[in-house]
Formats: sequence, structure tokens, C-alpha cells
Amino acid sequence: MVISDMSNSELRGAEATVEPCVFMGRGAVVKMRPAKGYRIPELDQRIRSTRTRSEARLTREARMAGVRTPCIYDVDLRECSITMERMEGPTVKQYLDSNPSDPDGICTKVGRCIALMHNAGICHGDLTTSNMIVTGGEVSLIDFSMGSSRVTLEEIGVDVRLLERAFTSAHPGKEALFAALMDSYYSTVHEPDKVRKKVEDIRNRGRYT
Repeated sequence: MVISDMSNSELRGAEATVEPCVFMGRGAVVKMRPAKGYRIPELDQRIRSTRTRSEARLTREARMAGVRTPCIYDVDLRECSITMERMEGPTVKQYLDSNPSDPDGICTKVGRCIALMHNAGICHGDLTTSNMIVTGGEVSLIDFSMGSSRVTLEEIGVDVRLLERAFTSAHPGKEALFAALMDSYYSTVHEPDKVRKKVEDIRNRGRYT
């Protein structure tokens, strides 16, 4: 869910809503998981609070690993909400649509961010260029709601393969930019040969199923 360039309107996704706010004088957003009436209330509360806690933890752990992410200001497990830094700037998708030659090397910075995240044992789970924000010429990753930690090589390979498919779909004809992204990724990630082979294995599975 994108939280950049927000006006005063609310953004609503399948699982959560995001709206701008002010936290201790700072521009912020609050992401809230509303109750789902189709679930048993006790189960619903447990699911929403667990997902809220997990997202906040992964966002914080990725930040500690050197990845630019929103700073978490407050987590309310009763309300199932996270108040976090408001990331100002376009998404990477918006940036590349406006700057098709990528003069600032944003794709190279994306590759490095993802590698640092994977080096920390974290997978994002929804690596699209709409979940990446260009802030001050740097790249920030947002929305770790589908993420996981202590991941296996298989999970890292799936994360990269999903990125490949999402990038190709969102940015047709920009193969050179994706190649630059992956060159940066493989120059930073731990055990690049193993990751590269796993991604190729996963890609081949798709061809023969």
C-alpha cells in the first residue's frame, strides 16, 4: 500500500487503510487494519494484531539492516494500527515513468536495498516498484505486510522472481534498467551464485508447469 504523496484523503486497501496524520509535530501516516465482520471476533483480533506486530517488526529490522524504511512512531495492538513516518516523494514506478532513462541510477539503489534486506534474512513478499519511494534521491521500501523473517534461500528466490515479474509487467521495454537493478543486487547480496541459481530454478519451474 503506497503512502507517498498523500493528500488529506484516505487510502483503502483490501486489508488496511492508510491516512495522513501528525505525530508529535511530525508528518506521519496511520495504517489501520479494521475489523472483519466475517471472522469470529476473537480470531479476527488475533489475526489483525499479529499482522500489525509483524509488519512493524519487519519494517524496523529492515531499517536496522541499512534499508531506508518509514520510521515507526507508535504501534497500537488493540486498535491494530501503526503510526509511521510519512514518506514524501514519488514511487519508483512513478519516477521511472517520468524518467525512463533513470538518470539518477534509482534502479541501482533499488537493487542494493533489496540485497541488504535479504542479507538480514528478511523477505518483503510484495516487491513492486509501487512499494518503493524515492526520497531525497534515495530509495525507501514500504509496506512489509506480506513479509517474513529468518527466510530460506527458496523464499529469497521467490522474492526476487516476484520482483522480476512485477518489474517486467509495470515497465515494459526497460530491460536494461532491470539488468542494472539485478547487477547491483548480485554485487551486494550474500552468496550471489546460490541466489542466482535458485532464481533460475524457480523461473524454470514456471516454464514447465
